[in-house]
Amino acid sequence: MLQHELNGAEDESEFDYDDRGPKGPSRWGELKEEWRACKTGEMQSPVDVSSRRMDVIPNSAGLTGNYKLSNATIVNKGHDVSLKWVGDAGSVRINGTDYDLQQCHWHSPSEHTVNGRRYDMELHMVHISRDPNVENRLAVIGLVFRIGQPDALLSKLSRGITSIAGTREEISVGVIDPGEIKIGGSRYYRYWGSLTVPPCTEGVLWIINEEV
Repeated sequence: MLQHELNGAEDESEFDYDDRGPKGPSRWGELKEEWRACKTGEMQSPVDVSSRRMDVIPNSAGLTGNYKLSNATIVNKGHDVSLKWVGDAGSVRINGTDYDLQQCHWHSPSEHTVNGRRYDMELHMVHISRDPNVENRLAVIGLVFRIGQPDALLSKLSRGITSIAGTREEISVGVIDPGEIKIGGSRYYRYWGSLTVPPCTEGVLWIINEEV
């Protein structure tokens, strides 16, 4: 069930981001019964991440990455480009709970804003708790980017991303080290929200790195 929710709407034709159109964000909750949380949910993401409204947590207060090299694939889903690990890519420990890394994907421009500012790109690292008894099992680490110095991981994936442009093909990109994604900032924001695409499932633990 969780994997189905993580995959969301695999067919980008089912929804889009034109808020004035019939399949835009304001209509997502009306398009399918299982997407109703997109309209009726009370903890929807993305949000404006503001130091005035959220606690800013020091990194030392319970965020530890333990990632592993693993084979991976990339696929262009239209609304994002996703990198999926095949096998065990390691985990992150958040407040004593281990969450296994499933995939990461990029949105441009950023979905979250930080103190009212939207950035050039946003990376989401999606995890599932390995403990089935945890009530809310999804955790997403978000990092926002400005255009500037080349990102090591994106540079490594650039040829593959170019090759799948305009297609829905999923291709192997070999062994990828999630540790190349630098999650360790000095502070981060934490809040309870939702998936940012249909079905907009709530109860997602969001960790947004304060550093850009």
